[in-house]
Amino acid sequence: MKNILVPVGTSSKAHETLQYAVDFAAEFSSNIFVMDVFTVLTKAGSLANISGKVAKSSKERLKEIIRKVDAKKTTIKIATYNGDMADGLKEIDSELGIDLIIIAPRSNDIKDELYLGKTSGKIVKKTDIPTLIVPRGTVFRPFNTILTAFKSGELKRSRILDPLLAIKNKFKVKVSLLLVKIPGYTDDDLKINPALMDISEQLTITENATTYQGVLEHFQSHRPDLLCVFRRKRGFFKKLWEKNTVPKSEFFVRIPVLLLSVK
Repeated sequence: MKNILVPVGTSSKAHETLQYAVDFAAEFSSNIFVMDVFTVLTKAGSLANISGKVAKSSKERLKEIIRKVDAKKTTIKIATYNGDMADGLKEIDSELGIDLIIIAPRSNDIKDELYLGKTSGKIVKKTDIPTLIVPRGTVFRPFNTILTAFKSGELKRSRILDPLLAIKNKFKVKVSLLLVKIPGYTDDDLKINPALMDISEQLTITENATTYQGVLEHFQSHRPDLLCVFRRKRGFFKKLWEKNTVPKSEFFVRIPVLLLSVK
C-alpha cells in the first residue's frame, strides 16, 4: 500500500483519524495524503481570487490538523479540491494512485442514528478504492483476527483481496470467513473464490435475513479486531444506493471495517 488518502471533514477530532492513518501507514511505509473538499461557485462580478482564498484557508486548516499528530517518519502531503467529493476522489486517484482510503464513521455514539453520514456515505458509495472505516478515537494496534463476512463467494478478480492479503501478511493475522446465506441465495453464491479460501483458516456458513445479522450472530464467537466486508450494490450497505447514509439500525460495530469493492 503505497498511497493512503485521509479525507478530512469538519469534525474537531479529525486529527484522531489522521493519527490512526499515520500509525497504520508507518507499518507499510506508505505515504499519507490529507484531503479536503470545498465548493466555490463564482459568478460574474464576484472576486476573481475567491477560490484561491478558500483553497488557502483549507490548506491552513489541514496544516493545523497535521500539527496535532505525531507524523513519525511518515510523509504527509496535502490535497485540496474545489468541487464534488466523488470527482475529487477520482482526480486524486487518477493522478497519484490511491491504494486505501481511511475515514471515520459519523459517530461512535449509539444514540446517533447514523453510522455513515452524507460525506462518509458518499465516499463509500462513489469510489471503488478499498476503504478502512475507523471509529473515532481508535488507537492503532496490529490486528490479530479478521472476520470476513459475505453473502456470495464470487469475486471477479482475485486482486480485490490485495489489501486484506497485505494486512494478513504484515501482522500474521488469522482470517476467518463467514458465508451468510440470505433469502434468495443461489448455488453460485456458495462457490467461494479459491484466493479467498487460500488466505483463511476457518469457514463458517450460516443462514440469516441479512449479512449484518450473520455478523451479529457470530461476532462474539470470533471476536475479531477487524471486520472485512465487500462493497456490492445490493449487498453490504445496500441502503447507500437509496440514499448516501447508513443508519445504525442497518449496521454498527465498534471495530475498524475494511470495505473491498467487488467491481
